[in-house]
Amino acid sequence: MDLILQTQNLTKAYGKFKALDDLTINVPKGAIYGMVGRNGAGKTTLIRIITGLNRPTSGEYSIMGTQFNTPEILKVRRKVGAVVETPSLHPDMTAKDNLIQQTKTLGISEECIDDILKIVGLANTGKKKAKNFSLGMRQRLGIAFSLIGDPEFLVLDEPINGLDPQGIMEVREMILRLNKQKGITILISSHILDELSRLATHYGFIEKGRVIKEMSAEELEKVSRKAIHVNVSDTNILADVLKGMRAEFTVYSPNEADIFSPVQVTPLVLALNERNCFVYTMNERSESLESYFMGLVGGVRNV
Repeated sequence: MDLILQTQNLTKAYGKFKALDDLTINVPKGAIYGMVGRNGAGKTTLIRIITGLNRPTSGEYSIMGTQFNTPEILKVRRKVGAVVETPSLHPDMTAKDNLIQQTKTLGISEECIDDILKIVGLANTGKKKAKNFSLGMRQRLGIAFSLIGDPEFLVLDEPINGLDPQGIMEVREMILRLNKQKGITILISSHILDELSRLATHYGFIEKGRVIKEMSAEELEKVSRKAIHVNVSDTNILADVLKGMRAEFTVYSPNEADIFSPVQVTPLVLALNERNCFVYTMNERSESLESYFMGLVGGVRNV
């Protein structure tokens, strides 16, 4: 397998606390690699090391075949585009003028700008200033900054955080275009696992500073269990009833849950009705990414 990023026993310590603890990760070239982990698992620390914003305490890593013995400073940053923090945009400039300013700063030709604006869906913003952009447009402009220099590897930390559904859809479509049309390998971290599952071709599950499992989307599909996904008026009541039936389930919200154990539908619905809990929809689906991850780390799955 041709890897664009590989780490071996990477460690980052802050005093006695290890944000990364002998972490090993393998990102295939051409992949959209989704990093899945809870807050504090080490995702952002790893991203900051990859992009040269931080130095590991020990370990080795290679990017696009270039090997680094830590704590050597990253030397291939022009091949790596990244959006790790809120982009520093010029609010009184247009999207195009922002990119022109960035090319001048980096000493790069302006010829790439029109193509980048098309890719990120900002080609028709004209004289509209960045300060009047929606959050989704500003996020796409930030990603446009990272594309200057024609990177082979793009690293995105929570690119859809805070976006409305329209903004999420626009960023999702843009990421897919970058991967399929430009051939850019993308490492993406997001806590919105349902959205990540629409993008990723590969996954790395991180817990307590370590990658505990890596797999392709196809492999995840094979190991995911079948579930009955239910939408009800009150999942607290649903949970009580399912516990009485000794059923295995996962609750996602006040109204949605997955049931993994075989249950008889009629007795379940009658038991819920007796407690004024109403079933709106019920359908079979594969186990969600969120449910698989929580089962992997021993999280909130209820039995």
